[in-house]
Amino acid sequence: MYLSRIFVSWPKSKNVYTLHQSLWQLFPDRPNEKRDFLFRVEQEKTGVGASVLMQSQQEPAADIESVELKAKRDYSLNLQKGQRLRFLLKANPVKTIKDEKGRKNSKGEIKKCRVPLIKEEEQLQWLARRIEGVATLEEVQISPCLPLYFRKHGQAGKVVPLKFEGVMSVMDSAALSALLENGMGPAKALGCGMLSLASVC
Repeated sequence: MYLSRIFVSWPKSKNVYTLHQSLWQLFPDRPNEKRDFLFRVEQEKTGVGASVLMQSQQEPAADIESVELKAKRDYSLNLQKGQRLRFLLKANPVKTIKDEKGRKNSKGEIKKCRVPLIKEEEQLQWLARRIEGVATLEEVQISPCLPLYFRKHGQAGKVVPLKFEGVMSVMDSAALSALLENGMGPAKALGCGMLSLASVC
């Protein structure tokens, strides 16, 4: 894998969905393949642009218009059972609920929608379910992030992510590697789901 630091100019970063499309352009030979990169906006300044941390299976190309590749390096962790790791995750913890009025979709099924988890206990349970059998949580801190506003196919939307930070210990190194590669939870195209790990000194 590769870990890259990228700067995306304001016209491309003010809509996080457009930012995601801009990052796709760093892989010009694979326009129709499945996305295999995750990203997290680390810093954003109105009118200037966004600093982005991106994790990808493929090596990103050099700079393109409005997207500047600041740095990149090979990224691999030799994970071991019992190893203690610091983690950081910007995620969109949600639950799916059925329409209270029983309204149905075009298939005749009751409509469902995702709603954010508000209570900290529910947020912790969401994280624990995602890593069940993979790692054990030792310490967790949860903090709010700014909402992500976006437009996709002419429709406006909003996601309210959270930041999880703490320490975990590895139970299944292969499963944790897969989780690292695939990300956690929904809204990955909006900069959620990238799990960052570092050894505890």
